[in-house]
Amino acid sequence: MRRTILIISAFAMCTLLLEAQVNTYRPGEKIEYIIHYGPVTGGVATLELKSTSLGDSEVWHSRMEARTVGITDAFFKVVDIYEVYMNPTTQLPVRSVRNVREGRYRKYNVVDFDHDTRKDSAILTSDLTGKHVTPPGIHDIISCFYFFRNNVLTSETALEIGKTYTIMTWFTDELYPIILRYKGIEEVKTKMGRISCYKFNPVTEVGRLFKTEEDMSFWFSADKNFLPVKIRFDIFVGSFNVEMVSYSGLIHPLEIIKK
Repeated sequence: MRRTILIISAFAMCTLLLEAQVNTYRPGEKIEYIIHYGPVTGGVATLELKSTSLGDSEVWHSRMEARTVGITDAFFKVVDIYEVYMNPTTQLPVRSVRNVREGRYRKYNVVDFDHDTRKDSAILTSDLTGKHVTPPGIHDIISCFYFFRNNVLTSETALEIGKTYTIMTWFTDELYPIILRYKGIEEVKTKMGRISCYKFNPVTEVGRLFKTEEDMSFWFSADKNFLPVKIRFDIFVGSFNVEMVSYSGLIHPLEIIKK
């Protein structure tokens, strides 16, 4: 029952907002992060958006790469790459790529998204598990955050503390609802200065990694970019912080409160 309600909620959101004009990001946007585990710098990450083509279509290609560095890399090497090719008009994914290397573990998966053949659903084709029929307006794990920036955060006057926002995604070859609970506005200290941000807690599954449903936090800049500035994971073994250290290619100047 809970999953059915989530699917209906995601369908309603995507149907209403599907054709919104993109005005919070554009090709050329690039953000670089440092990943900390306590005082230790354990990794770096890059999120970059470019314009390219896929077949005969013009698409926007986002690539997120996270990798270990230093002593962490020597003990447990991680190189995780997530890519998505999006239709620049609908903001929906056309193809997603998951290329994961974590120690000896390897996973490579390509999923193609067909949003046009059927009006009441999307057809996904995975190179690992074949065809799947999903709710319409389905996103992948990367495109959903671009969609969130441009369609939910642009209505910031409607944000209510405690309210949840759901976007249905396809991740690891299954339906995966992203549920973000709004917590309010906070100042985040960055290398560039202090930035006013909207804070959201993705609802996490209690169990193997997380102690509570609010052990992950996202901070998006409270300006016209709604840039992902910081991510924090509180898990059983400690806290990881992913902090923005540089940016370029923004549509709007980043609003920095204090340098």
